[in-house]
Amino acid sequence: MKKTFVLSHPKIKLERLVDSYKFEAKKYIKRERNKQLPEGADFWDFDCRFGQTEEVAEDIRLSAINKCIDQIVSDKHESFYLEILAKPGFKNIDFGDDE
Repeated sequence: MKKTFVLSHPKIKLERLVDSYKFEAKKYIKRERNKQLPEGADFWDFDCRFGQTEEVAEDIRLSAINKCIDQIVSDKHESFYLEILAKPGFKNIDFGDDE
């Protein structure tokens, strides 16, 4: 998902608009996690970027999406850019060197 969200609507209140954007991101993540994993992958991992525009977007953690949206709203910006890309994740198993 690569999308710019606008924080104004003639009929919808800001709070409901923000809730719908958070729900849209959550729904996308759930949909991606339910897809079949590629051979050898252990889980779905996500690369996330967030910012006022696509050009200034920075990498963020998946768990920080709602906090970033709330920050943009409290700073009274007119829009924000959110990018969530799914990728296969692999467990990092380290057996150590016993020798």
